[in-house]
Amino acid sequence: MNPGPDPWSPSQLREYLVDADAMMAFMTDSVTKESLLNAPRLKTISCALKGYDNFDLRACAQAGVSVTFVPDLLTEPTAELAIGLAIAAGRNVLQGDAATRAGYSGWRPALYGTGLHGSVASVIGLGKVGQAILARLAGFGCARLLGVDPSVRLDQVELVTLDEAVSTSDYVFLAVPLVSDTRHLVDSRMLQLSKKGQILVNVGRGSVVDERAVVDALANEQLGAYAADVYEMEDWLLPDRPREIHPGLTNNARTVLTPHIGSAVRRVRFEIEMRAAENLVRSLRGESLSDVAVEASAAA
Repeated sequence: MNPGPDPWSPSQLREYLVDADAMMAFMTDSVTKESLLNAPRLKTISCALKGYDNFDLRACAQAGVSVTFVPDLLTEPTAELAIGLAIAAGRNVLQGDAATRAGYSGWRPALYGTGLHGSVASVIGLGKVGQAILARLAGFGCARLLGVDPSVRLDQVELVTLDEAVSTSDYVFLAVPLVSDTRHLVDSRMLQLSKKGQILVNVGRGSVVDERAVVDALANEQLGAYAADVYEMEDWLLPDRPREIHPGLTNNARTVLTPHIGSAVRRVRFEIEMRAAENLVRSLRGESLSDVAVEASAAA
């Protein structure tokens, strides 16, 4: 067992997988084809997380290793955090906190920001998390709620194109999974189209955003603020990923950055880990699985 909090190195993981029948994986873990080369007994990988883009599913299938995940328990806390990030960014909460701690002498006409009420808000990606964000936004009195997702039809949102959403919205929430078509979905072209002063919130996947382009958009004030809980450097399977968060984000007063705490609610984390453990046990017993990304029988 890894005592944490840091993940095992690739060489350590390969060493421990040599005689392992099962692996319980967390957000910091990554399994590649190389990881599986010396894991002859491995039957299942049970992921205590929702996304599985850090796991080479094709390699797992070829090795006869099933992969399970937890698709739904992270939805509500992630949506809550998205709203919190938007409010923190729009209302200058971090700057206000720092100013108060530095010495408070009473109200001053400073730190004016923007609020969700009366604003146009867009959600990009209308899966479970995107829909949960929309449900929460509905209570804030937004002037318009826009949604972008070519595969979803919802009555409670005005469906628009990506270009229309970014060009008209005061707030844009990203709840998009990382696939080949969504890497750097938010790039310099999209940011040039964005409404000036827009607040961009990313709780999807880090590499959906080109962080360098975001830094440039903050510098020229096209973006009003950027808030994120996910970062490009976390997407382990991308060989050209950056190895750190862009310093133009970490050193910027108009960013709100949290360390991937979308599901960091004690009750929720316990439920996620219990579900992952149950998936692991069911797989080892040969029982049917519901939260399946790869079936062991899918191997050629």
